[in-house]
Amino acid sequence: MELDAMIFDMDGTLFQTNQILEMSLEDAFESLRSIGMWEGKTPIGKYREIMGVPLPKVWEVLLPDHSEDVRRNINDYFQKRLIENIQQGNGALYPHVIEVLTFLKQKQLKLFIASNGLSAYLHAIVHHFRLDRWVDETFSIDQIQSLHKSDLVEMILVKHSINKAAVIGDRLSDIKAAKDNGLISVGCRFDFSQEEELVKADAVVNDLGELKKLFPFRDGVNTADATI
Repeated sequence: MELDAMIFDMDGTLFQTNQILEMSLEDAFESLRSIGMWEGKTPIGKYREIMGVPLPKVWEVLLPDHSEDVRRNINDYFQKRLIENIQQGNGALYPHVIEVLTFLKQKQLKLFIASNGLSAYLHAIVHHFRLDRWVDETFSIDQIQSLHKSDLVEMILVKHSINKAAVIGDRLSDIKAAKDNGLISVGCRFDFSQEEELVKADAVVNDLGELKKLFPFRDGVNTADATI
């Protein structure tokens, strides 16, 4: 199949969010404890379960009895701590990310990031790891009123006149975004993935390096004979 582009998720696909998630979430809930608005442990396990949904939905699940103002304030604080941890070098890309992105650019594909993360957070990752050396543009869920990743991927296709692409991600929202737009879906069996979601993907990889085998490119040509 001839591909125009590949669209990557960020959290749990390119970036090892697990390395900064726990410490940032712990800081956020400690701030709530300090003002008497939370008791007990930080719901890290619950966040891992719902990882991949837009942040407004995250806080509705984690703080169901709190006001919208409280959720908004704690989200702002959480984002601040995430960005600070990125800038301090506490996070990391998954193995072979740079290798794969370099390979794909050599094959003249357009590369994009479509994430449920917010713009400032995504910019921090892109800037820290200089991903814009390979990635043509990064899209955040806050650019779409519906907060649906399927609509975000559609925005990429329309803006960049993309006809055929693959969406690479670890959660159901990535798989659904591919399906809804008639694209190939590749699930990543990484830290936050769930088997019941991955079975819905066209293909599943355990390492991003497998993308080079999944799409055996011809030298110097932007075509791929997909094996899926």
